[in-house]
Amino acid sequence: MATTEERMQILKMIEEGKISASDGAELLRALEQDQRGQSASPLKGASAPRWFRVRVTDMVTGRTKVNINIPMGLVNVGIKMGARFAPEIEGVEYNEIMEAIRSGQQGKIMDITDEEDGERVEIFVE
Repeated sequence: MATTEERMQILKMIEEGKISASDGAELLRALEQDQRGQSASPLKGASAPRWFRVRVTDMVTGRTKVNINIPMGLVNVGIKMGARFAPEIEGVEYNEIMEAIRSGQQGKIMDITDEEDGERVEIFVE
């Protein structure tokens, strides 16, 4: 069963308008399926990462535009949803992100600067 913290995070994203209600329902379903199918931690001898975090910062003002945490069990669904908002990142970077997650990498796994839009996108596994 999904933890209360994970469920509340999804509901908060819906409330803040970061995702639609249907996307939230899809995340909750995926979280439930992941929790049922989960057996052992993918990283032996270390605690498995719990959160996939994406932060988008406006390079001109330095203000954070987006700061979203997604439970690791929902990364596949979350990345697919995120690809709708940033289709230019979907290709090679998507594969790099998934490989970093599968290999057990933690911390900042990607830092992209979009000069045209004046944004910086940072992706973390925590």
